[in-house]
Parts: sequence; structure tokens; C-alpha cells
Amino acid sequence: MIYFFYGDEEFNISNEVRKFKEQLDKNFIEMSYKYYNNPKFPDFVAAIKSQPMMFGKMLIEINCLNYLCGKSEDKSPDDKQIAQMAEAFENCSENTDIILTAVLPEDSQKKIDKRKKIFKLFSKYNAKEFLKIPSYKTAELENWIKQRAGTKDLKISDDVASAILLQVGSNLRMLDSELGKLKIYAGENPVTKAMVKEICVVNEDVFTFADYLISGDKTAALEEYSKLLLKKHPLEILSVLQTLLHNKIQIKVNSVKYSSDEIAKLLNMHPYRAKLEVQKVKNISLKNLVKLKENITEAEYKIKTGQSVLDVDREVEYAILR
Repeated sequence: MIYFFYGDEEFNISNEVRKFKEQLDKNFIEMSYKYYNNPKFPDFVAAIKSQPMMFGKMLIEINCLNYLCGKSEDKSPDDKQIAQMAEAFENCSENTDIILTAVLPEDSQKKIDKRKKIFKLFSKYNAKEFLKIPSYKTAELENWIKQRAGTKDLKISDDVASAILLQVGSNLRMLDSELGKLKIYAGENPVTKAMVKEICVVNEDVFTFADYLISGDKTAALEEYSKLLLKKHPLEILSVLQTLLHNKIQIKVNSVKYSSDEIAKLLNMHPYRAKLEVQKVKNISLKNLVKLKENITEAEYKIKTGQSVLDVDREVEYAILR
């Protein structure tokens, strides 16, 4: 069978692929599962024609994003090549499952071109689009949390689902991870808001860290940073901080002409979180926010490229104090 999973919700797509992988014989997983990352056309067709090396099913996952996004360096197949692909699909082994995936990266300008002939070809084969749930669609996200909790035999109420969403955010992979932690902590007992506050602390701690930073309380910011280092690598902290600062800058710019509810929809945020953020940046200089983000970006670049003369922890501290 052939499947085509595409969209910007990476977690749901990878979760679908995982279901197929779980059906394979774990003793022969290296031979029965193959992954190809935007292969060139000849390799693409060869992958489709792959035959299982032993008895049982074979799973082939092909990331085909570049074929669908119109990048100049990855020209779309011509009519002849598309015909070859179609023939290969029709004649693939009955013991082989092929999953075509196209996951749009977060904060990417890429878009899948649904007008392309190759998209229309892929769409013939069990196609399903997976889209992110916007942060302002709280009811839909809370429903997802409750459904996902059910798969883990985790008991949560509507109020607890709301508390999880507010504290953790709308990233489904992170939400799933936090639900796993809550399952270990709660066991057979229902999850309470107190448990959420105690266990699901990663994002909330970074929020606090960011609040101290933008308010100019550098002493408190450094203390909070030291606490975060006990749980997370500096680059993980910077990654979340970059997103928070980007949102704060956008909120500051847009708060002049938009209400907090309008900003929530515009920036894909929880409405209550947007309302709080508008108040937090009200008396903060836009210039200072931009400068802080520039310092953090520079620190992140130096760390990732090995250009820092300081150790990783100190590089971040220096960016904070500048």
C-alpha cells in the first residue's frame, strides 16, 4: 500500500509513521525499514521498486518535500518521469508499504504547491493532510489533550486539560511528552492542577526567565537561568527564548492597533496568554526588546559555530548582561 502524509504538524505525521513501524518484526527492523530524504529521481524510483529481503512486510518512508515546494535546485519531474513514478507505484510489491511524507518546517516560508502534477499523483494514494491546531483554538487543543491522555490511560478533567494547555503551550510533541511525565507521576490516580504545576514546568520557567530579562531585572534573570540549567541545555533554553522574544516584539508592534484577542489570532497564541503578554510589554521599549534578541541571536550563533571564546553557559550569561 502507498500513503501520502503532508502538512505542518510534524508530530501527527511521525505518529502515523510510527504505527506502521510498530507492525514490523523488531528483530529485522534494519532490513525491513528504509528511510530516504528527498532522493534524486532515479533513487526515488528505485526505492519504490524495493523488494523485501525476507519474509514479512517492508516499510519505506520517503521524505519528498523538495519535490512539492518548487525549489529551483530541485526541479519537478517532467511528464515522462511522473509516468515512470506512477508505473512504479502501480507495480510495487504487495509486501511493501510506502509512505511519502512532506512535513513543512516550523516558521518556514515553504508551501506545498498543490497545483503540481507530482502532488496530484501522490494524492491518489491514501493522502491525508495534517495541519497544526492554532493556539487560539483552545477547545480543539484541549480535546486533543484529553484524547491523547486516553491513549495513555491517563485520567484528566476539562479543567486540568486547560491548565496543561496554558502551561505547556500548543506544541503537540511537547504536550505528548508532558502527558507521559504526568502518567508516571499520577499512576492510576486522576491528574490534578497541582500535579501539572509541579511536573509541567519547562516552558513556564522559561517564561519567567524571559519576563525578568525584558523587565531589566538581570540578577533575577541570572538566578532563573541557573535553575533552568539543571534541566535543560543552554541551546534548548535559547531556542525557546528566541521564540518568546520574537512573539514579544510582534506583540509590542501590533498592540498599537490591535486588541489582545486579535493579536492572539494573528500570532497563533492562547488568548489568555496574549492578554498577559500585552500587559507585560506595555512599558517595555521596543528598542530594548530588539537589542536583547540580537544579543541572544549572536550568542546562539557563536555557540553553534564554535566561535565562542567562553564556555556555553557563560556565553549566554554575557548576552544577558550586555
